[in-house]
Amino acid sequence: MSNPVQETSRLDAEGAREFLAFTLGDEEYGIDILKVQEIRGYEAVTRIASAPEFIKGVINLRGIIIPVVDMRIKFQLGTPVYDQFTVVIILNVGGRVVGMVVDSVSDVTTLTREQIRPAPEMGSSFDAQVLMGLGTIDERMLILIDIDRLMSSPDMGLLEKLAA
Repeated sequence: MSNPVQETSRLDAEGAREFLAFTLGDEEYGIDILKVQEIRGYEAVTRIASAPEFIKGVINLRGIIIPVVDMRIKFQLGTPVYDQFTVVIILNVGGRVVGMVVDSVSDVTTLTREQIRPAPEMGSSFDAQVLMGLGTIDERMLILIDIDRLMSSPDMGLLEKLAA
């Protein structure tokens, strides 16, 4: 359960939040812009033996070795294609730096509280716990990911369980 005081502190005076919008396949997703450290072009990673398939490997980011997760593989959205649009979003989550491979990044979008709808129940095939909701802007819809919860989930194994 999220802390309402903590949630409110991330909203500006009008109750708006900024999200970095990115694509995976045909869908657009959004994550809290405050978790994003930088955006880099995709580069070769060093594979780690016995790591889950969605963990592509590690990269050396200015002397810090960070794990890189391919979100297309993680969300089972088909075979990833690495091209000139593929980027790695460098995140700072729970005090740890993690890379996230996505198909492309589009923009930073501001959403008000009224534009964020609860996520529907998806059954057991998808962990709805990692969804913050759905952001709606005219005809556009962003699937909002709770990146803290996703990166600290037991199957990821990247971060210690974050304090509730």
